[in-house]
Amino acid sequence: MTMKLISYQASHEQFSPSDLLRFIKLAEQAGFTSCHSSDHFHPWSARQGHSGHVYSWLGAALEATRFPVYFITTPGQRYHPAVVAQAIATLEEMYPGRLGVSLGSGEALNEHITGAPWPEKTLRNERLRECATVIRNLLKGDKVNHWGLVNVHEAKLYTLPKRIPPLNCAALSQETAKWAASWADGLLTIHRPSPQLQAIIQAFRSNGGEGKPIHVKLTFAYDRDLSIAKEHAFDQWRTNCLDTRLLATIQTVEEFDAASEQCTLETILRHIPVSSQPADFIHIIKEIFALGVDHVILHNVGKNQELFIEDFAIHVLPSLKQDCT
Repeated sequence: MTMKLISYQASHEQFSPSDLLRFIKLAEQAGFTSCHSSDHFHPWSARQGHSGHVYSWLGAALEATRFPVYFITTPGQRYHPAVVAQAIATLEEMYPGRLGVSLGSGEALNEHITGAPWPEKTLRNERLRECATVIRNLLKGDKVNHWGLVNVHEAKLYTLPKRIPPLNCAALSQETAKWAASWADGLLTIHRPSPQLQAIIQAFRSNGGEGKPIHVKLTFAYDRDLSIAKEHAFDQWRTNCLDTRLLATIQTVEEFDAASEQCTLETILRHIPVSSQPADFIHIIKEIFALGVDHVILHNVGKNQELFIEDFAIHVLPSLKQDCT
C-alpha cells in the first residue's frame, strides 16, 4: 500500500520565491513527501506582501528537490490554456513523473489584471472545462483549434512529455465538486468540519469521481507559543475568513484588507485550527485521511516556517507516516 502524501504548502502570497525554495528543501529533508504551491498575481493582504510567479519558481523547485511538486493554476483569463499546456509539458519533460496539476476557475484578485470582464461562476466553470480540454489535447500532441469562451488557433506542442500529468479540479462547494467529477482526474478542496468535507468528497465520488485521488489543503496556525500562533493567524489570514463568494469577486488587495477589518480573532479561530500542541494537528490530519483522502497539504500561515518544519518533523510526520503506509 502506497504511503499517502503529506505536502508542505509553498505560499507565494506570504514569502519571496527564494525563501520558498529554501523552505521546500528543508521540508523535504524533514520528511514531507511532497510540496504544493499557490499561484497568485496579488496577495490577499498587503501584510502578506509577496506574489512570485509560480511557473518561474516551479523549475527551480523541481531542480532543487526530488519529491513530487504540486501546484494550482487558473487558465482562461490571466493564462491562455495553450501557454499553460506548454509550461506543463516542459516541466514534465524535464522532471518526469513529479509534477501535479490542479486547475481552478480563479479569483478576480488575480485575473482582473487583463482588463477583461470577470465572468459569473457558471461561465468561469464552463471556461475552465474548455481550458482543461484544450490542455489535455495539446499534451497528447494534437493540433488544436477551439472557439468558445477561450479561442485557440492551430496550436501544437512539439516538446511533449512521456506522461500527461493528471489534471485535478479545485472545488470549494458540493456543486462544483459534482460538476468536476465527470472530467477532472482528481479533486482538490480545503479542510472544513468533517461532515462538510465528507459531503464535498461524496459529491465528487458519486458523480464520476470514484477511485480518483482526493487532495485536501489544511490551513492552520502553529507556534510553540499559543499567543504567537493566534497573532500570526490574525495578521496573515483574516482576509480569508470572508465568504468564499466574496473572496472570488474582490479585485484589489486594498479592498480585501478593508473587507476584513470586521474579522476578529474569534472569527479566525472558528475558521482555522490554531494550536501550540503538535498532537492537535495529528488528530485533525488523521481524521482527514480517514475520509479516504490521498493527499493532505499542510499550510501553516505563520511567518515561523523553519520552526514549523522542525517541530512537525519531530512530533507530527513520524506518527502520520506510521499510519499511512
